[in-house]
Amino acid sequence: MFYINYTTILLILAVAALAIPKPDEKKERVIDRELSDKEHFQNELHNTQYDHEAFLGEEAKTFDQLPPEESRRRLAIIVEKIDKNSDGLVTQEELKDWIQYTQKRYIMDDVDRQWKQHNPDNKETIPWEDYKKMVYGFMDDMDASETDQDEEGFSYKSMLRRDRRRWAVADQNGDDALTTEEFSAFLHPEETGHMRDIVVLETLEDIDKDKDGKVSLREYIGDMYRGEDGDPEPEWVQNEREQFTTYRDKDGDGYMDAEEVKNWIIPPDFDHAEAEARHLIYEADSDADHQLTKDEILTKYDLFVGSQATDFGEALARHDEF
Repeated sequence: MFYINYTTILLILAVAALAIPKPDEKKERVIDRELSDKEHFQNELHNTQYDHEAFLGEEAKTFDQLPPEESRRRLAIIVEKIDKNSDGLVTQEELKDWIQYTQKRYIMDDVDRQWKQHNPDNKETIPWEDYKKMVYGFMDDMDASETDQDEEGFSYKSMLRRDRRRWAVADQNGDDALTTEEFSAFLHPEETGHMRDIVVLETLEDIDKDKDGKVSLREYIGDMYRGEDGDPEPEWVQNEREQFTTYRDKDGDGYMDAEEVKNWIIPPDFDHAEAEARHLIYEADSDADHQLTKDEILTKYDLFVGSQATDFGEALARHDEF
């Protein structure tokens, strides 16, 4: 969840009802480490759109129409960035590091933007009291009934309480002030190992409407799907019912406890970046030496970026770099 200012909080509360899943729309809770929302293989055919998004990251969603020559030219600049030791070869590890960087660039940008906004004097840390005053200071002028008002599970007081708890977990040295790294964990707990339990707890609290400390099948489905009474359920809802009974509820007691919620939303780690780096090298490595030259990458440019290239994000959009 992003934390910006009073206006943002008001917006969150105002649109909470709009966030309810539409009848045929599925809400995702799983922390997915997939590099693209595209299928890598469709009907056994290789879909290079997956590779383009994996290679270029979040900003690969906006496509520009570029001729092949321009695609190759811009890709050549990226290759030089990937080759960290400038030996003319891109190893699997260097390619993996690049893919991880592109995937997390939007997070780094968000943390940097919010750090500057909440820390205009550029101090080494942001104290909790400073953050609280900036984000929740408006509550001092509100009646208790207003701060307690619940809108689809949100209230100012509950948001403050959740932020305070998350802050304490992110604050690893216990000084009640966050460094840049700790602030990143606070803003994006799903990306930080020691914050995973707080993600599980917050998810459990969101879904557990009767506050009995566990998730029933009704709550599980209700979090994903809000159909009209009497309407036939979409097939994916039926599949989710089976998933709950067969896989999610491991002890078969009809509920998911905190550990079962964790197993659901944080599946066992699979290193998608490493798998993609290995795949790209396999596809482009013409001399089978398990590393890529710039020529090998440019020869297979359509695997990495295609001739319908993206905006190329920050790695490509700055004109002064070209």
